[in-house]
Amino acid sequence: MKLMLTIISLLCLAATCEKDKLYQQDFYTCKGEVTSNANYPRAADCKALMAAITGSGVPGMMMTVHDQQYGYWSAAEGMADLASGISLQPCNITRVGSTVKTFTAVAIFLLQEDGLLNIDHPVTDYLAQEDIRGLRNADKATVRQLLQHSSGIFNYIQDPKFQTASLNDLVKNWRPDELLAYARGKEPYFAPGTNLRYSNTNYILLGMIIEKVSGKPFYQFFKERIFEPHGLHFTQFAATDPVPDGIIRGYVDFYSNGNLTNATYFSGWDYYTADGGLISNSFNLNNFLTRLFDGQVLSDSSLQQMFGWQEPAEQEKDGFKTAYGLGIFRIETDHGPAYIHSGDAIGYMASMVYFPEQRVTISWAVNANYGKVDEFTQSKKAMEKIFDTVLK
Repeated sequence: MKLMLTIISLLCLAATCEKDKLYQQDFYTCKGEVTSNANYPRAADCKALMAAITGSGVPGMMMTVHDQQYGYWSAAEGMADLASGISLQPCNITRVGSTVKTFTAVAIFLLQEDGLLNIDHPVTDYLAQEDIRGLRNADKATVRQLLQHSSGIFNYIQDPKFQTASLNDLVKNWRPDELLAYARGKEPYFAPGTNLRYSNTNYILLGMIIEKVSGKPFYQFFKERIFEPHGLHFTQFAATDPVPDGIIRGYVDFYSNGNLTNATYFSGWDYYTADGGLISNSFNLNNFLTRLFDGQVLSDSSLQQMFGWQEPAEQEKDGFKTAYGLGIFRIETDHGPAYIHSGDAIGYMASMVYFPEQRVTISWAVNANYGKVDEFTQSKKAMEKIFDTVLK
């Protein structure tokens, strides 16, 4: 959701100044426990880094590491709820935004393995003309091109009219067709298959394809085929409970001065679409990514298709060199290649990263973003500190 940064200055004008509701500790009681190996040798260094990050003004941070020798290690620092004075636990649930796109891609591959679709077939094989009406390129793109962000279809979040409408009702629960309306009729970025550009619209369409092919809501398919079979007990989709009890409070640094505003109830534009809306924690994100790249979720053939790396014509400035896979990205780091997906929601950020050469998975989540917060949690420099601490 980084594109929404363009309207953060207006969000602060729209934000209310109501006093935060206070909760007791039991409101944040976890519905289960996470696994954490007390013998993990880098635990002290990781905890020190997390303390430094939360000491910089980030309310809370949870982190999970998995490697082949020590298994899982999980920890948390800082606060789940500033007003109530509740400390963050590694088992607490939080919003993890666009990390769901990897889950969405996995769901598509599962349907392909079931023989119910082919990712190289056109979108029009699965969606009706009315579904894609006015979405330039959607009638020419394949499912693979949606997965890889090579369709060229306009990203609805970039439309100023959507940004204004979102501001006018910060707690509106948007439905898929309402969001797609802001992409209909818009000029595509390029012809399908000729370049790469991130677009949330692609993943709304993928969610619709999952529903058409499976005959059930995409988030029900996620639950039955991904969450439950792989023990992701802390993971759910916002559509079933948009702001569930026990979700940690999310905050925004509107003025880039460290004064945080509670944004827990802001913006539900992705509660019913497969481009965001996931609720989880760092432990379950790590479980999922570790199992995925250990070959426990998809077939080898599907994984190799996910790894069909392509580089965009232009790389982002001040970022890692990046290649696009299908539902996952590859970045080049000082520790070798890493497979990654990150996600933002207003007030929240999460990342999950797998290092194939070391067979190490790192995931983390924080309950604040924008302003100065991003510098400490999701900038290239911040990520490099995390990678260095775990992989040194």
